[in-house]
Amino acid sequence: MNNSHLPMHVPFVDLKVQYESIKSEIDGVVAEVLSNANFIGGPIVEKFENSFAEFVGVNHCVSCGNGTDALEIALQALEIGEGDEVIVPAMSWISTAEVVSTVGAKPVFADVLPNRFTIDPTEIERRISIKTKAIIPVHFYGRPAEMDQILAIAKKHNLKIIEDCAQAHGAKFNGKLVGSFGDLGAFSFYPSKNLGAYGDAGGIVTNDQVLASNCRLISNHGEKTKHQHLREGRNSRMDTLQAAILSVKLKYLYNWTNARISKAAYYNEQLKELPIALPLIEDKHQHVFHIYAIQIANRNALKEQLAKQGVDTQIHNPLSLPELTPYQDKFDIKDYPVAKALAAKTLSLPLFPEMTREEQDHVVESIGNIIG
Repeated sequence: MNNSHLPMHVPFVDLKVQYESIKSEIDGVVAEVLSNANFIGGPIVEKFENSFAEFVGVNHCVSCGNGTDALEIALQALEIGEGDEVIVPAMSWISTAEVVSTVGAKPVFADVLPNRFTIDPTEIERRISIKTKAIIPVHFYGRPAEMDQILAIAKKHNLKIIEDCAQAHGAKFNGKLVGSFGDLGAFSFYPSKNLGAYGDAGGIVTNDQVLASNCRLISNHGEKTKHQHLREGRNSRMDTLQAAILSVKLKYLYNWTNARISKAAYYNEQLKELPIALPLIEDKHQHVFHIYAIQIANRNALKEQLAKQGVDTQIHNPLSLPELTPYQDKFDIKDYPVAKALAAKTLSLPLFPEMTREEQDHVVESIGNIIG
């Protein structure tokens, strides 16, 4: 069958091509883990924790089962629970809010900044009450939150900060890596993340030795040494295979990040004359473009037309958090107009480090032909 008439297919992300580029190293460390038959903990996990802590610029990294656990364990380590409130952005993945509820506290939503997607510091101030104990700023889509203002607010009101860095490995605010600003930082290593495992995995980073020890206790059944349980905890451990894989991939993260930034800049240059809102690229923010999200009023129609041209796109947050079923009866969406508007018009374009110029040009030309 002759498929020459079919348009080029551009995947949203291609994890297979990334694997092929580092196949020999990945296969080597996987074989080592299998041959040693040490599948939980040990030197390989410790090596990754130390390397990732050094990468972020903090003293400690505690690995765990996934990014959601990382957030929840961080809250527990700060002893946040029943009767407490935690301020979270109205635009995020549900994990950011649900972990607050899971520990018994109340998530309080704050609207986000137009065209930036990150929590609005002014809205944080408006939501603070005597019950507020912490803020969870999300470095959304890979763009750092306004950490200078958020740190000032936290200091003024004696609040803790847990950075949600799930989408922002390697992102920087004023030259400093995210995860190193707050009391704790939570990372996801889900396979499609900028630094992704080949399964679920997460990590918590901090400069505080006591908090790091508490996180490690919680993640391992409260066990300090075998059969000595100092508190109730849970089972949330990064398996050795994932740690070995992440250690290999961490060596390439700097180059992969630069590739993402370069490709995002190319999109911005090529699409700037079209009637769509593009991601902001600003000097004080190193946006690492886990997601390259444009804004357009008729995004569903554009998505359908791009699919016909072989271009895979995604709608990552079709609803803001206050619009989701668990929260819609507790919050008035009219209080979050920016998040609601962004959720209604955002479309994510393909962008990954191995993406070719030919693939990007096909995306650009397809968008231009559809809406130009």
